[in-house]
Amino acid sequence: MDKDELCKQVLELDSRIRFAGLINENGRLVAGGMKPGFKSLEDSRDDEMLYMELVLRAKMRKEFDKVLGPVKFAMSYRDMLIIMSFPVNENILLISVEKDVDFSKLPFKILEIIHH
Repeated sequence: MDKDELCKQVLELDSRIRFAGLINENGRLVAGGMKPGFKSLEDSRDDEMLYMELVLRAKMRKEFDKVLGPVKFAMSYRDMLIIMSFPVNENILLISVEKDVDFSKLPFKILEIIHH
């Protein structure tokens, strides 16, 4: 699936999804972004730090793939929002979503889109 189309389909899943973007292995946004009508909670310099930190964490989690199996998604529940990340080939799909979303179901809907 096209990278931008993947992000678009994820953004359309739920009105509470704020951001859906693909981050490459260098920590750069290569597709997607903030949903129209939403404002980023951090400035663009912080975005870059968040992306690089995300890539580093994803690489570190791979160390346990042989023992525990590969990561399907990771989630951080924060005061302001929920952040989810999904490995997609060599990239990472980063999602930010309002805290009132049903986070027991949304990641599995996103996995369906990724693996469709």
